[in-house]
Amino acid sequence: MEKSKVFFTDMRCRVGVSLLDKLDRLIIQAGIEEINFKKKFVAIKLHFGEPGNLAFLRPNFAKTVADHIKKLDGLPFLTDCNTLYVGRRNNALWHLEAALENGYSSLSTGCQMIIADGLKGGDDLEVPIAGGVFLKSAWIGRAVMDADVIISLNHFKGHEATGFGGAIKNIGMGCGSRAGKMAMHSDGKPSVIQEKCVGCRTCIRYCAQEAISFGTAKKAFINSSRCVGCGRCLGVCNYDAIGNLFDDSNDRLCAKMVEYAKAVLDGRPHFHISVINQVSPYCDCHGENDAAVVPDIGIFAGFDPVALDAACIEAVNAAPSLSGSIINDREQDGIVDHFTRIHLATDWRVQLTHAEKIGLGHAGYKLINVY
Repeated sequence: MEKSKVFFTDMRCRVGVSLLDKLDRLIIQAGIEEINFKKKFVAIKLHFGEPGNLAFLRPNFAKTVADHIKKLDGLPFLTDCNTLYVGRRNNALWHLEAALENGYSSLSTGCQMIIADGLKGGDDLEVPIAGGVFLKSAWIGRAVMDADVIISLNHFKGHEATGFGGAIKNIGMGCGSRAGKMAMHSDGKPSVIQEKCVGCRTCIRYCAQEAISFGTAKKAFINSSRCVGCGRCLGVCNYDAIGNLFDDSNDRLCAKMVEYAKAVLDGRPHFHISVINQVSPYCDCHGENDAAVVPDIGIFAGFDPVALDAACIEAVNAAPSLSGSIINDREQDGIVDHFTRIHLATDWRVQLTHAEKIGLGHAGYKLINVY
């Protein structure tokens, strides 16, 4: 089988050429102009960043992509769906305010912003999943499904429940409505490791479901019947006192997320861009970001989201770790894979293997450098 082409440009810029110039050149070389954009609604799916987090993609990247689509007579808009957990993006009003606070606007990006699943996260469509193993349908934000073309623009980074977040996660988890996110997370129920809990109560502030309580011993307890498995408490615990109740829960979450991505992309033109800079160990959904774990690498683009993620994960794992980052705090004997060292309870490979299994794409790729 012929390998998918993945195009790459590094972060080096000679005088007179900006990184945005290189991004524009990259997407041209990667074939974005093969898509018919004429008078088509184009959803540019990205993450606006949780306020307080400074690792999210700057709006300049989105403007470069939107401007190019407009040159091709397309009608681009930036979009994301509301979150499941407590934060500044769990309804459309707060979500748009968060985006504005982080520099996203029609002025800075040259196009409008639409929260795809509406005011309260309930404006969605049930979409069949061809070849779904764990799910037969997905609840996707309506504006995403109304679009004619999907462009994924993502910040490649680590993730506490999926190992890494790239093109697949940006589309699969990101396009799920609140109901969709709950369906994907439903197997990922965490539990408290009592001997590690120090009773700091940080986790309870981030639980939107009131599923965490503290008893007389001042140790956290998670009520699994209330918990929706969003994984927020895993990321905010500084003492590694919260883990997964079932060994396969993250594997199933990853597989469901892949199936959601397939529901979004099937039957429509799509194109994917991944920026590997400020590679934080956790998702941009956090209201903070830890130190980058590897140096900035570059930008990848292509039509196959699976090949793109495979190329990105390989590039990150081949890069040296940065001193002072979480990687150095969590060195494990014999483990050289960066994201496994960061998140021992996750297997990022599930995303790629399940994606190939259901026909979302192929992990094999041919890397083409664009200078």
